Formats: sequence, C-alpha cells, structure tokens
Amino acid sequence: MVFDQATIIVRSGDGGDGAVHFRREKYVPRGGPDGGDGGRGGDVILKVDPKLNTLLHFATKRRFVAKNGGRGGRNHMRGKSAEPLIVPVAPGTVVRNAETGEVLGDLVEPGQTLVVARGGRGGRGNARFASSRNQTPHVGERGAPGEEVTLTLELKLIADVGIVGVPNAGKSTLLASVTAAKPKIAPYPFTTLQPNLGVALLDERSGETLVLADIPGLIEGAHRGVGLGFDFLRHVQRTRVLIHLLDGLSADPLADFSQINTELALFDEALAQKPQLVALNKMDLPEVAARWPQVEAELKRRGYECVAISAVAGTGVRDLLFRAARLLAEAPPAPIFDELPVYRPAFADDEFTISRDPDGAYRVSGKKIERAARMTYWEYDEAVLRFQRILEALGVRRELEEVGVREGDTVRIGEYELEWSD
Repeated sequence: MVFDQATIIVRSGDGGDGAVHFRREKYVPRGGPDGGDGGRGGDVILKVDPKLNTLLHFATKRRFVAKNGGRGGRNHMRGKSAEPLIVPVAPGTVVRNAETGEVLGDLVEPGQTLVVARGGRGGRGNARFASSRNQTPHVGERGAPGEEVTLTLELKLIADVGIVGVPNAGKSTLLASVTAAKPKIAPYPFTTLQPNLGVALLDERSGETLVLADIPGLIEGAHRGVGLGFDFLRHVQRTRVLIHLLDGLSADPLADFSQINTELALFDEALAQKPQLVALNKMDLPEVAARWPQVEAELKRRGYECVAISAVAGTGVRDLLFRAARLLAEAPPAPIFDELPVYRPAFADDEFTISRDPDGAYRVSGKKIERAARMTYWEYDEAVLRFQRILEALGVRRELEEVGVREGDTVRIGEYELEWSD
C-alpha cells in the first residue's frame, strides 16, 4: 500500500568539547592557555527529492543521527564541525512535531530544505577563559548536546487536478485512459486503495501537460475517518481543480454528488470551494445516456459545469481534460502555508450549544453542525436522513431530548428552521 505517513526520530550531533591545554615550548616555562574550541555538531536537514513519491524508505529506517563535532586541540586548533545529515523526502511532505502537533514545514519545491534539529554548539577551549585576573584558566566547556525530535511526516500528493467521486465511479479507468498510469481496475468498489498520479499530454507541440490524481472513493463519514476516507481526503487539499466523477449507474448520481461535496466540506471547508468540473461517466450504456439530460439540467441549475463521458470508450475525455485545463488556468495558485491546520477527526473535539429563542424555538449553535446544515440538499430525502445521522453522531439529538424538545417544536440550526419529529 502507499506509504504516505511516517514517524521518525532525528538527533543532531553534539558539539565537540573545548580543549584545556597550555602552550609547551622550550625555554617558555609558563606558556599560556591555547586550548581550542570544539566544532559544531551536525544539523539534521530534510530535503525534497523530486525522484521520491512516497515515504516508503522510512519503513526500514526511522532513526537518523548526525555526527558530533570534533574536539578542540592545542595551539588554538578548533575542532572540525560535522557535516549536516541530509534526509530526503518526497515533494508534498508536511512535517510536524509529533509531541506538540506544531507544523514545522511544508516541503513542496525540489531541493527545498528544512532544518529540523540543529547541531550542538562547540564547547569553548580554555584559551577563551583567560583574563587579567586568571591567566592560567583550567577550565573549558564541553560541547552542547544535540537536539532529539520525534517527527510525523505526512505526504500530500501534488497534482493539478484531483479526481473524486464515490467508489466504482470509474476514476481509475479515467486516469488510465488519459495518462500512462496503470492503477488497479476492477468492477467492484474500493479497488483503489492508494492515490495514483498520472500525467496527461494536452498538446504535443507545446508539451503542455496536466497532472491528475485519482483519489480513492469517498464514502459517507469519510471526514470522520470512516473507511479509508480520512487518510485520503488530505490528498485532495493540494489540487487546484476537482473533476467530480459521477457513476452513471448509481441509484441517484445527484445524491452521490451531494454526499461527496458534504464530506469534502466537513473535512476542510476550503475543499468545497475549489473549482469543480462534473462528469457523468458510463455514457456508453443506454440507460445512462437516457438519464443524462435530467442530470445535466440539475447540475447546471446548481451552477456547475458538466460533461458526459465514457472512460471505457474514451468518449468525451479529451473535452473533459481541456475544460479542466481551462479551469486550472483561471484558478488561483495553490497556497503554501507557513502554518497548516492540524487535522483531526472532525467530530472528536466538536462543540455546540443549545439555547431558546424569544419565540420559544430551540437554537442549536456550532460551527460544524451549522456547516453540515448549510451543505445539506434539503430537497433530497436521503440527504435529510444523512443529516439526521449527523445529529445522532454529534449528540445533538440526545441533548435536545434532554432539554425537553417535543414533537412539533421548532429547531433552528443556522439559517434553517426545522420541525422536530420523533
């Protein structure tokens, strides 16, 4: 499986000890102090290697220790400073302190470096302690110890376009049809257990390309870590445009569309704001072609650009790529954050409050629950049922019942007003 998370321990080198030494020369019975300083310990530096695309090399080696600085010598000779230890990582690696969760760096550019543990300072030799009051100091410093840090590394794929959708929508087939990527493909859900990258050639003369990432199928609850969703949602974050692939044979493609967008928004609200190009797949089948006009009309009503394709037959895929490239040209550049948010399961630390409005209605206030309400398509019964399950998962229903909500009472969540029903 893809190795996109790792925990490693890094330790920088200790500084070299300063020397305690006195000059010894013939006919100079009282030579002064000449002990040199110790050398600096080696830093541990993470460096982006564009040839890497996973963190697999950390599976066999998890501890990285830099060399210590050299000891100071006589005649004011300074100890040799140790060379830094370079640890290669793949582009797209986010580095965090494992103990505090603090983001130390976001490594995306080839050759980009990040010092994660600084080498200890070399100790001072006794020559540095000489003074008019103490001309023969028998004192020096040992080198400062290096730093030991436990790091968590998280790889987020770097791609122009992310392909998202429910399991078995045909994402891997689409990627294979337009690029040289060879993802595993089979006619059952969850064939893809790891993200796949592919490069599509748009124009042979100019060499224009499009980098696509096939993100494994998302399911309800992915933003809370259900299934494999929490592991894969982060790979969508670096993409600038999304191709939202709908399964033409699904019982309700529009409900699937709503579900995936809700999962994206509940994990990270910025994901739902990315430009989306919606594609109904499997148009080579008559029953799918028959439902396309209805799906197209509804998607356009919601303000989405949409196309009909067949990833297997290759119908419409070139048009899809060129439209995606146009959206990419108009999209803002991918942001590189000095401090990235630390993502945790969305409901782990969620908070909400329940109060009463002047007219007696119950009001539920909370960022996540209000966002979930805002992302729900209330015209779909399945979406409403899903929102009810979110109320259960957050504990909102239990709290409302404890404060005395009754059948027919009004419950307000954000801008939405609901009638309570048991």
